[in-house]
Amino acid sequence: MSAPIKVAVLDDYQGISEPKFKALDPAEYEVSFFKDTLLPYNHPDTPQDTKDKLVSRLHPFSVISTMRERTPFPAALVARLPNLQLLLTTGTRNLGLDLAALQARSIPVAGAVDRAHAGSVGSVSTTEHCVALVLAAARNIAQDDLAVKRGGGWQTVPAVGLRGKVFGAVGLGRLGTAVARIMHVAFGMRVVAWSENLTQEGADERARGAGLAAESADGVGGKTFKVVGKEELFRTADVVSVHIVLSERSRGGISATELGVMKPGAIFVNTSRGPLVVEEDLLEVLEQGRIRAAALDVFDIEPLPLDSRWRTTRWGEDGRSRVLLTPHMGYVEEATLDAWYDQQVENLQRWRKGEPLVERLY
Repeated sequence: MSAPIKVAVLDDYQGISEPKFKALDPAEYEVSFFKDTLLPYNHPDTPQDTKDKLVSRLHPFSVISTMRERTPFPAALVARLPNLQLLLTTGTRNLGLDLAALQARSIPVAGAVDRAHAGSVGSVSTTEHCVALVLAAARNIAQDDLAVKRGGGWQTVPAVGLRGKVFGAVGLGRLGTAVARIMHVAFGMRVVAWSENLTQEGADERARGAGLAAESADGVGGKTFKVVGKEELFRTADVVSVHIVLSERSRGGISATELGVMKPGAIFVNTSRGPLVVEEDLLEVLEQGRIRAAALDVFDIEPLPLDSRWRTTRWGEDGRSRVLLTPHMGYVEEATLDAWYDQQVENLQRWRKGEPLVERLY
């Protein structure tokens, strides 16, 4: 009788995958779970001994299940995993995987979709989280909650209203449009937008696609979604929200140049990807208290190291800006994760039987 296939399940912080993989026949599958994410193999600050620890952890396994981009698989890591025969990921787009390197090794890669809630990860879930962050930052929700619970505290600083203020969407794709629509319709914010190739004609089309008129009396300059230059958006917006895709061109595209012209009362929100922003520049702006607040769901390194300045700085004190942090929760909904892991198990069984994989990425 052949030995069971060794399977590693990485980065499932809530343990949603465990009952699904544990239901597999142990005579056929030997499954190990790793909830502690190590520093990314390809990050410049990752020491060599951490890279070696990751390789040592993954080396025995023929099959690896990974969650989105929590553990990247660059070519250099793939080359050090000779036993790897199948990689399972969640979603249908994972920028942390070097698909060319995996394909060169003939290692199939299968994604996963939530068939019952199509589009929830890409739009609805992250849209809801982004709007929640904007409101929480404007209304001081986290700080006031902490003040009350710790005892002795009560109100901290006044909240700020959003009606009539300017919402700046950095990127007006599916997510940017969805959030901008809510902020305009529900809270009366005026919307300005910028991205590298965005035109006013394109913004008008997105407004119509969102069920809004392209022209609006309560818009900016008569436009519901008004396209402006990058510098103007950061200079005029009361809330700046990032909704662009991370690429080599967009990496670090928000820096001291843009952050330095923001209004003192502005709120900066990022639910897209951490490396879109030069982290040191944002930290400096916030430590100097040059804007009201930042609300962040994404970071350069995830999970945040325990000694990260995001964790250790006493935000909102001694003149610093207020900072609201969430642990990359924009897409983390129970029903979606449940469906993703169901499909991973299905693909694992398909692969063992030699059947075609569902949502194969190449």
